[in-house]
Amino acid sequence: MNAGPGGGTPSEVVTLGETMALMKAATPGPLAFTESLRLGIGGAESNVAIALRRLGTSVTWVGRVGNDSLGDLVLRELMAEGLDVDCSRDAGATTGLMIKERRTSETAKVWYYRSGSAGSKLSPQDLPEGKIAAARLLHITGITPALSASAAAAVQAAIDCAKTAGTLVSFDVNYRSALWTRQSAAVTFQTLARQADVVFAGDDEAAIFVGNASDPLELAHRVAQLGPGQVVVKLGERGCVALVDGQEYRQDAVPVRVLDTVGAGDAFVGGYLAELLDGQPVQQRLLTAVRTGAYACMVPGDWEGMPRRSELGLLDLVDPVHR
Repeated sequence: MNAGPGGGTPSEVVTLGETMALMKAATPGPLAFTESLRLGIGGAESNVAIALRRLGTSVTWVGRVGNDSLGDLVLRELMAEGLDVDCSRDAGATTGLMIKERRTSETAKVWYYRSGSAGSKLSPQDLPEGKIAAARLLHITGITPALSASAAAAVQAAIDCAKTAGTLVSFDVNYRSALWTRQSAAVTFQTLARQADVVFAGDDEAAIFVGNASDPLELAHRVAQLGPGQVVVKLGERGCVALVDGQEYRQDAVPVRVLDTVGAGDAFVGGYLAELLDGQPVQQRLLTAVRTGAYACMVPGDWEGMPRRSELGLLDLVDPVHR
């Protein structure tokens, strides 16, 4: 299935991965006593895709969903956000599901039901190689290779296609302990970082494959030694650091009232990549990244709070009512 506003024009960015249905409680408390759940969608790669699209970058999302109502939901939401959706419907597997439990007002637990899901069956045969070759950037994460051998092969095939065509490769580590151990992930993360032009990682994630360090810039230098020219270490409320073409950068976070941090890292990546493709200097890329990340934190949900470019300056307003 191919749907969305493509119009025959290649997207600037192609990303691939699993987007699942998401059920989440509206109020804090044990899931066992929650009377109702809100239904939505979520997935790291599609979160980044939505963040990019809202900032004006055209994006193709590649994936698989089941031939079921939850698959309909995923496709409807992604197409409604203006993405070019290149997706296979799997009649033999269901769309993955995650359930978010808000145990307290400040902590959450995510339960995954994705073993054998349609998204985990992503394979090289699902890839639109022409779209990858025509794109300016391919974005991947460390989640997809952990889903299955075929999904890992799809990620590598996408990288090979991008490298052959001269398409930039962006890699966000995005470690998920529910999928594999740190030891199992380390070798794969090193392999992907060596092939990437841009690498994003939290400081704890970078330590998985380059070792622990007290200074996040030291982590950035170690990752850069693997090959990428741009390394950005995300530090949450402490902002971020970056090493780009050998030059060090630091950027403070934007202080906001945090409601939900899920999706903030994906928003950050979308902000950075949008400015990178727009030819903006590094400091502007980082500033937009922390702003988009801040927006995601202020709204419950994985992607709903992603800002449009016209909204980025609202965080500077003193008057809370914008007329």
